[in-house]
Amino acid sequence: MRTTSPNASRRRSAAILVAAILTVGVAGCGSSDSPSTAQAGPSASASANPDAGVLDIRDPWVKAADKGMTAAFGTLVNDGDTDVTVTSATTSLSPMELHEMAMKDGKMVMRQKQGGIVIKARSTHALEPGGDHLMLMNLTKPVQAGDELPVTLTFADGRTQQFRAVAKPFTGAQESYAPGHGEPMPGMSATPEMSMSPAS
Repeated sequence: MRTTSPNASRRRSAAILVAAILTVGVAGCGSSDSPSTAQAGPSASASANPDAGVLDIRDPWVKAADKGMTAAFGTLVNDGDTDVTVTSATTSLSPMELHEMAMKDGKMVMRQKQGGIVIKARSTHALEPGGDHLMLMNLTKPVQAGDELPVTLTFADGRTQQFRAVAKPFTGAQESYAPGHGEPMPGMSATPEMSMSPAS
């Protein structure tokens, strides 16, 4: 009994020592994991924000067109707690303007949207035919169905966000994104108002 008792005591001491080492090791891993996880969270979040963008842009598309003018559409989603204002849009294929449809003298006219497009906090704003839209003013080449057009939005705070709009054939309500009544547009800066004219 005396010979087994010291062995049992040594085994018990060794087991306690191993348990203590494992506990310290796990605690050490836990403490080193916690800060790195905490650091990874914010840095991943910070790096995800520019990638994710200021807004979520759902179903972006552009009306296919051979020449002249066309428009881009989609739904702008603001999941943030503050309003967001789009002040301009650009693409390499054409100068762009923010446009709206409004009544003037009993007629529906297309005009530049003053003050930009505001997307209220926790809400959506539709860009759609017959409403607000991103106007491509003078195509340098045709936009064919299936093409993907990169568009960059600029916001009031200076941030930018790029998205791709897929070109689709669209007749809709027979809108024609062209200067009113077949008259030539008198220049890019002189296009605040344009009539909707039926497509020929």
